[in-house]
Amino acid sequence: MAALHLNEKNFEQEVLKSSLPVLVDFWAQWCGPCRALAPVIEELSTELNGKMVVGKVDVDEAQNLAADYEVSSIPTLMIFKNGQAVDQLIGVMPKAQLLAKIKPHLS
Repeated sequence: MAALHLNEKNFEQEVLKSSLPVLVDFWAQWCGPCRALAPVIEELSTELNGKMVVGKVDVDEAQNLAADYEVSSIPTLMIFKNGQAVDQLIGVMPKAQLLAKIKPHLS
């Protein structure tokens, strides 16, 4: 399953109202580290299918969302549970390190 394309129209429904925890990748097309992280995000969206929703927000397309969540550097990954941001990770990291940060949030 590919990561969801999130924007201002579907963010509330897909993230804030999700019954599962949600990993949101705030990224941009021009960001080298974001592109380096992209394959890891796609792998996670497949591996965590049914346990966690994985989505991506293009900060150039969804500037209001980036501002709402005070995203000042990218890539920024945020974990949402029950409509609340509960964790934030900034920068590129290996998949194993990312999974270690995500696992405590899985139900």
